[in-house]
Amino acid sequence: MKTYGYCRVSTAEQNEGRQMDALLGLGIPHTHIYVDKQTGKHFNRVFWLALVERLEAGDLLYVHAIDRLGRDYEEVQQWWRVLTKEMGVDIAVISTPLLDTRRERDLVGTFLADIVLQILSFVAETERENIRARQAEGITAAKARGVKFGRPTKKPPENFAYLVGEWERGHITFDEVLAQTGLKKGTFYRRLRELRGGEGEE
Repeated sequence: MKTYGYCRVSTAEQNEGRQMDALLGLGIPHTHIYVDKQTGKHFNRVFWLALVERLEAGDLLYVHAIDRLGRDYEEVQQWWRVLTKEMGVDIAVISTPLLDTRRERDLVGTFLADIVLQILSFVAETERENIRARQAEGITAAKARGVKFGRPTKKPPENFAYLVGEWERGHITFDEVLAQTGLKKGTFYRRLRELRGGEGEE
């Protein structure tokens, strides 16, 4: 039997240190701990799939909490069944001792563990939906306050009209006018339309 650990955080900026400390504290070697920095929305994660390829019957997999495994209710249930029932791998959730397939293998113990798994995976998905809702509300509120999202608007130089005139008279080439204005082609034509009051080329 070999023991493995799995960590997941949603973004590269988030720190998996707390999960790593818990797994290393169990004596799991670094080479047996897999870390993904991806959303828990699905299981199409590079290191999760690499871990599954490595797991064999009789192995033990630790995760810190059920939401670190994933935040999609159906997929968490499905992967739990695949690992424990089809592959013969044991799973232990550190934060929820009841979710440890090595113990309580009788009918009542299995029944209770299944209920806890369903509840926690449902809560994990609900929290993901709540996070998305809060993000959407935050963006809406920020826009109402005048906060701009996306790239800042590239403004033309003060002598833009003069440079356009020089280009139209053939005194400078199109590449030269782009270089001197510092604009890309699409942005140049948008600013040209604004200069002409909405007319111009695209």
